[in-house]
Amino acid sequence: MTVPEKKHMNEREMPFLDHLEELRWRLLKSIIAVVVGGALCFYFIQEIFDFLVRPYRHALQMLAETSANPGVTQDSRLVFLGPTAGFMIYIKLALTGGIVFALPVIFYQLWKFVAPGLLIKERMAVPRFTASATLCFLAGAAFCYFVVLPYGLSFLLGFQTADLVAMITIEEYFGFVTTILLVFGLLFEMPVISYLLSRLGILTPEFLRQKRRYGIVTIFVVAAVLTPTVDAFTQVLLAVPLMVLYEISIWVSKVAMPAEIRAALKTTE
Repeated sequence: MTVPEKKHMNEREMPFLDHLEELRWRLLKSIIAVVVGGALCFYFIQEIFDFLVRPYRHALQMLAETSANPGVTQDSRLVFLGPTAGFMIYIKLALTGGIVFALPVIFYQLWKFVAPGLLIKERMAVPRFTASATLCFLAGAAFCYFVVLPYGLSFLLGFQTADLVAMITIEEYFGFVTTILLVFGLLFEMPVISYLLSRLGILTPEFLRQKRRYGIVTIFVVAAVLTPTVDAFTQVLLAVPLMVLYEISIWVSKVAMPAEIRAALKTTE
């Protein structure tokens, strides 16, 4: 650490109580952003509801076009079993949407809180790291929304017969959708994690190549554990892109590894 960098950190040092006070204000601003975003989402709640139900309707349309089973229903309506369930699901959707729309503010407040304790190089890298993590999460959620959900729901609803009809409640449906969107978004962070660990010298592309077989087995185990359903079809839809991301992570690790760490590893071989 250079002298200017040490001086910069010492100038930014604050007492413990001052840190708590700053943290309280950062949290308060984040909560306000979530409330404002939730209120905005509640104003457009019907559009958000239709957006999330669209994969379900698409799945029913696919079933109607491909299935010869007369027992498959085309009723795209969801039901609720309690007098307050419909209202509460709107509140939950608005709150979830508020958190999503407030993420830039939350990330900014988190960044402002931790920035004084970081070195100059670290402070410059964090915004790029945050942007990459956000893009990867959105890419995973988009892949799930446009590919996995329609085909996965079509597969699951295809088990209907004349005597077995699906009657899905809004709580179960939105719990399923939000869970699987979150799972795909988080698992698509694999290249970002690979980049971070490689920059720190913890992970190497050689290690990823050598452990590829174990990685593939682990991917299928993770897909089986994290998917909210027990059907193999949905698990495969999660495992296949993860295997592609594993190969991308090898390339990312090779690019991200600092030259001095790569040279040190070669000398130890």
